Amino acid sequence: MCGRYMLVESSEGLRQRFHLQEAPAVARYNAAPLQALPIIRQEGRERRLEFFRWGLTPAWAAEDFGGRLINARAETLRERPSFRHLLHRRRCLIPANAFYEWLKHPQGRFPFRFFLPEHPLFAMAGLWDEWLSPITGELVRSFTIITVAANALVARFHDRMPALLPKEAESLWLDEDAPLHEVLSLLQPYPAEAMAYAPVSRRLNTPRHDDASVLIPEEPPPL
Repeated sequence: MCGRYMLVESSEGLRQRFHLQEAPAVARYNAAPLQALPIIRQEGRERRLEFFRWGLTPAWAAEDFGGRLINARAETLRERPSFRHLLHRRRCLIPANAFYEWLKHPQGRFPFRFFLPEHPLFAMAGLWDEWLSPITGELVRSFTIITVAANALVARFHDRMPALLPKEAESLWLDEDAPLHEVLSLLQPYPAEAMAYAPVSRRLNTPRHDDASVLIPEEPPPL
């Protein structure tokens, strides 16, 4: 599962890393479901960064799904009606510096930050869609983060992790003409040896705490 992540990057950093024409600076230390967050999608030959709601509502839905579909399991994408129609034309990148998982402890839940030491800015694989409210006429553009089985590093905390894409695989993920079997083969647990983790503050447990203070280490006491 991926229920929180971090994206703190300058405009220039985002443009260079993801080959964008335009991108605002972003400072989200505690990105949470139902928030408007940046995704990157392809239109023709151009990549565009746009802010969509985290928590997918598919176009065919009779009502807004809200924050229920924040994640999509890679193994069942072709089976789930909410996701299978998005696989061919509505794939996206979700830029991030880290994602968070929690360690359960008798004294509470202690969050940890998972990151890539050699790649301070990376992309998670996602899907997006548009839903038009039949009542208000509002257009809701939303996304979900794809998850895979946890690697050995993350498995101590949770049995799932976001599908992190190697940099060289990002273009294939966005390519609408790529064979689907090649695209789906990208959804693998990221190598554990290329990742690291560190404790952060339990302030992260509350989404309204969205500043650098959430990164102050707070280690759980010994069991």
